[in-house]
Amino acid sequence: MNEWTYGLLALLPIAISAILLIGLQWPAKRAMPVTLIVTVILALFVWDMSATRVSASVIQGLMVTVSVLWIIFGAIFLLNTLKQTGAIQVIRKGFTQVSPDRRIQAIIVAWCFGTFIEGASGFGTPAAIAAPLLVAVGFPALAAVVIGMMIQSTPVSFGAIGTPIVIGVTNGLDTSTIGAQLVDKGSSWEAFLQLITNEVAITHAIVGTLMPLLMAVMLTRFFGKNKRWREGLEILPFALFAGLAFTVPYALTGMFLGPEFPSLLGGLISMVIVVSAAKKGLFMPKTPWEFADKATWPKTWLGTLVINKDQDTAPSKHISALSAWMPYVLVSVLLVCSRVFAEFKSILVDFGVSWSSILGESGISAGISPLYLPGGLLVIAAIFAAFLHCRGAGSIKALGAASKASFRTVIGAGFVLMFTIPMVRIFINSGVNLSDIPSMPMAGADLFASTFGAAFPLISPLIGALGAFIAGSNTVSNMMFSQFQFEAANTLQISTAMMVSTQAVGAAAGNMIAIHNVVAASATVGLLGQEGAILRKTMIPTAYYLLAAGIIAMVAVYGLNITDPLLGY
Repeated sequence: MNEWTYGLLALLPIAISAILLIGLQWPAKRAMPVTLIVTVILALFVWDMSATRVSASVIQGLMVTVSVLWIIFGAIFLLNTLKQTGAIQVIRKGFTQVSPDRRIQAIIVAWCFGTFIEGASGFGTPAAIAAPLLVAVGFPALAAVVIGMMIQSTPVSFGAIGTPIVIGVTNGLDTSTIGAQLVDKGSSWEAFLQLITNEVAITHAIVGTLMPLLMAVMLTRFFGKNKRWREGLEILPFALFAGLAFTVPYALTGMFLGPEFPSLLGGLISMVIVVSAAKKGLFMPKTPWEFADKATWPKTWLGTLVINKDQDTAPSKHISALSAWMPYVLVSVLLVCSRVFAEFKSILVDFGVSWSSILGESGISAGISPLYLPGGLLVIAAIFAAFLHCRGAGSIKALGAASKASFRTVIGAGFVLMFTIPMVRIFINSGVNLSDIPSMPMAGADLFASTFGAAFPLISPLIGALGAFIAGSNTVSNMMFSQFQFEAANTLQISTAMMVSTQAVGAAAGNMIAIHNVVAASATVGLLGQEGAILRKTMIPTAYYLLAAGIIAMVAVYGLNITDPLLGY
């Protein structure tokens, strides 16, 4: 077979999952087992992977699944605990006091708070936290997940204290060879990585400023009584203000401080600025926007996570707004400390298990550190909340009821993810095979590069997005494709730094359609089975993001002829 055929076959699992989930509207619990079977067949009989390596990849995937489920459990457990204590009533009331407008609430919870959580944690945590919080304040579960998934865009490239750049890009490039070439050109690897960071930050800032507005129009078009885009556009001034409140400090931080803190500081600054502006009525629409009466909502909008203000199980009169929010403050502090302070991180990471070279297969390893993962920190915050908000035996009762409800939700997600994530790991690990052919992701990328030629910068973000769609991770996509993007740019004699940065931007956008992130976010609100409906909606902002980033890349390399130390200018 030729490279073109291998490229088409490599894209087959992606095509099948898209057809089953989006086209035929199968639930993920039916679609993903089929996709896994197809991937195993390709791995064994086309890529000639050994049965041992396929088995090791499945085991690795199952271990990763446990980690993802732990994050899901922690997010649900915290919210259910707050529901049991009555603190969620106080949080709901607080958002209503800032603004009764659901569009404003979505921007504050998802865009401002979510970007901060992404900066601190990453790995799908913002959607897992924001989606149930939006349900708690009165959003339909389907709307909450769609808005939650849209957070997985602009802040993601610098999420988890810059992991997608610091770990993903650095480990995805041949740093020793590139570093030597840079020294010959009078530059350095550090300067090159900072150039990539600058271009990622600027591209995201340009494209991402419109994301709050897009959140608003998605909300009114698909979940409003009148189903109108125009109702979302009515908050254009506030949405642009909220977008800039994040992207300006985000871009400046990336350019002057490096890749670790843009999302973290941008999210924190935007929360302060946007909430203060909303309280003062600045840039606010004249008429607040609300969902139609809940009785008219389609069943497909509803999850099993139900928080009704008339049915909360505990009074909230004794809980202040500060006390109600303290568990989320604690999560934020713990996330930052565990990612920034090496000694604290080491203590948390050491409490766990790991398996290197699973079944003797080099490069296939996995580990679980329950205290370092966001799930562990969320559980700690939930326990803290129970004892903060309740007295005596009431705290134990609240934790018991919350854990029981949370376990029920996680079981459904576990069934789906135990097929989804092993499929991802086989796909990624397919580069080691008896046929000596590129891995499935690389074969698919080669097909795109050979097809588009000089127009490659336009589709460069799409390659990054496909990596994230498969792996559910900007970091992993960057590891898979950064070197490919670098080599393609070398061949075309265009900026290598720009193409690597476009890879990172595309991979961030691809998180909005990453299947296992959709499943994880859906699980937090009890909405399993609606994955196709969610993907059909999140494809819209993803398409916007990829097209805009591709156009920026084309203008940068062919119009502005941006500098690149490896090209000697």
